[in-house]
Amino acid sequence: MSRPDTLAPRLILASSSPRRIELLAQIGIVPDHVDPADIDESPLKGEMPARLAERLARSKAAVVAERSPNDIVMAADTVVAVGRRLLEKPADEAEARRFLQLLSGRNHRVFTGVAVAVKGQVRTRVVDTRVSFKVLSEEEIAGYIASGEWRGKAGGYGIQGRAGAFVQRIVGSHPAVMGLPLYEASNLLRGAGWHPKGD
Repeated sequence: MSRPDTLAPRLILASSSPRRIELLAQIGIVPDHVDPADIDESPLKGEMPARLAERLARSKAAVVAERSPNDIVMAADTVVAVGRRLLEKPADEAEARRFLQLLSGRNHRVFTGVAVAVKGQVRTRVVDTRVSFKVLSEEEIAGYIASGEWRGKAGGYGIQGRAGAFVQRIVGSHPAVMGLPLYEASNLLRGAGWHPKGD
């Protein structure tokens, strides 16, 4: 539901991800409202990972902005890729296991798109982070599967949890791998005219 444009715009986060809320709070940003966008996240035929991350973030922001045209809307999306293969959110334990086996001892890339919509305009950024996993034992994979941390996570892992012990090296943005590149998100918000209270 839109509000009168005489009121100061609210900051709406188009995501229910607790990680993104925590990351924003880390830099003093607290959304006024959370309104998750429900969109089809299926990749288009031949769509490259960076393009997918950008498109999904843009689409989520645009959908919520239609409901709240007088506010500022932020959205994000994370895509994990090994080469050209996309590793989406695992459907079950078997798929999560296959993902971890594929990531074991290899480098992969995490593309995180962030979008901010204001006054009918949507601006986006995509951050490309390279992550190197150590060789995982079957016991480590089984333990991680049993933890349930893989559920709902692109690539079948969350770096902020137990999988942090699997990471040998990161080149890029650690918060982007968690779900939101803070530098780019902050700059997009400032460009939209939003500043943390007290600034």
